[in-house]
Amino acid sequence: MNEYSFLQNGDNALTVQFRQEISREVNFCVSSLAKALSENPIMGVVEIIPTFCSLTVCYDCTLISAKKLKLRIKRLISKMESNQSDFKKIHIIPVCYDDEFSLDMENVSNHTGLTKEEIISIHSGTDYLIYMLGFLPGFAYLGGMDERIAVPRLENPRTVIPAGSVGIGGSQTGIYPLASPGGWQLIGRTPIKPYDASRENPILYNAGEYIRFKRISKAEYDEIEKLVESGEYRHEVVEED
Repeated sequence: MNEYSFLQNGDNALTVQFRQEISREVNFCVSSLAKALSENPIMGVVEIIPTFCSLTVCYDCTLISAKKLKLRIKRLISKMESNQSDFKKIHIIPVCYDDEFSLDMENVSNHTGLTKEEIISIHSGTDYLIYMLGFLPGFAYLGGMDERIAVPRLENPRTVIPAGSVGIGGSQTGIYPLASPGGWQLIGRTPIKPYDASRENPILYNAGEYIRFKRISKAEYDEIEKLVESGEYRHEVVEED
């Protein structure tokens, strides 16, 4: 397990700080600890918040002290294995890259010198690690995008980007789970909802898991969209080495 330290955040939050860098190794420590805390509940812990390289544990100080919480966390860490060859949980996200959804594909093509088909092939040919969730409910910060399709953000951000839009901003790609302002270059859209407040688990995926984009046609998009609205659609999830 990576080296770590504790940071006290007021009376009700404790941050476990791993090495301050964005890497799969460090993020594996974060996601492993988050999983361990979820599988071994500690009385008084009310929420855990994973980030790129730290995990904040929110707790009720009337039920557990910071000192006892640190001891419990240390015991969990001491039992954790740092074997990164565990199965990857991969969420298959269908994306339509047709022109009506890929509003900035020409910009991306001009900047990278790649054709639309090459961009789609590269974008959908990677498993992206979910480092953390933030910005909007269900917005996943993904790692592992091929630098060949990296492009600057828009000089003039849009005031509204439709929910489900898939974009590229710098060396990152991601899905807008809700309609919102944004400056990423849009290259497609998914008909599924990364965030849905009516679901038992509103957010579709967790930090430490993976996303794989799967190209679909407009007809498939329309069909899936109808199933999503009726509550009948279940996205594909696979586990691989």
